[in-house]
Amino acid sequence: MLKVVKIGGNVVDNPEKLDAFLRDFALLDGPKILVHGGGKIATSIGRALGIEARMIEGRRVTDAETLKVVTMVYAGLVNKTIVDKLRTAGCRPFGLCGADGGLILSRRRSPEPVDYGFVGDPLPDRFGLDAARMLIDAGYTPVVAPITADAEGEGLLNTNADTVAQTVAVGMSAVYETELVYCFEKRGVLLDVNDDDSVIAEITPDRFAELRTRGIVADGMLPKLENAFRAIDSGVRSVAICSADRIASPGYGGTTLRK
Repeated sequence: MLKVVKIGGNVVDNPEKLDAFLRDFALLDGPKILVHGGGKIATSIGRALGIEARMIEGRRVTDAETLKVVTMVYAGLVNKTIVDKLRTAGCRPFGLCGADGGLILSRRRSPEPVDYGFVGDPLPDRFGLDAARMLIDAGYTPVVAPITADAEGEGLLNTNADTVAQTVAVGMSAVYETELVYCFEKRGVLLDVNDDDSVIAEITPDRFAELRTRGIVADGMLPKLENAFRAIDSGVRSVAICSADRIASPGYGGTTLRK
């Protein structure tokens, strides 16, 4: 089975946690793809260049200058740092972003009701399966940064890494049995956000609806689960949400989402 693993920005920001995760990731058997976020590195480098981050409801606004920064950081510094660490851990990584090989083409998000600037929403039917399959079949592990290409040739777009991971998993499921794994700082989906031991082991669509109605799943976890169930509906076998330090553990010790 092919695993598509997405690592969150909070882990990318922590060198010790990132090193430990990448060592474990390198040991995973079978074909795999890593999708990473950018963390806070782009914000700090942008500030050093005199470019202050602007946020709306917790989401980054990507103006023309910010796009230059996130492209340099996500597809450059962060991506190549991860590639180098995986190489030293015994993996055969191949770093790229959505623009490379036409892997992920996007449409710029509408400015209504909120204009987030140069932000892209991937087009699943334009996924570059041939490019990804070529790398996998040659024994490489693609490491994908969340910068995509505008399908109309209008340039690069900053793209949500969770959505990039979902797009990759769905695209690869056309030829591989595929599992999508979201790794972040928590152990999984929690019944009580203040209790790290209250992990919900399995969530079905009916259970998801109940948790959403009760307000247990909310805020940033809501779009993550919506992404996950869209992936399952589109051919991905299962989705796991777990702590980054459990990626090499059987069953991940987190939350599994199924039909």
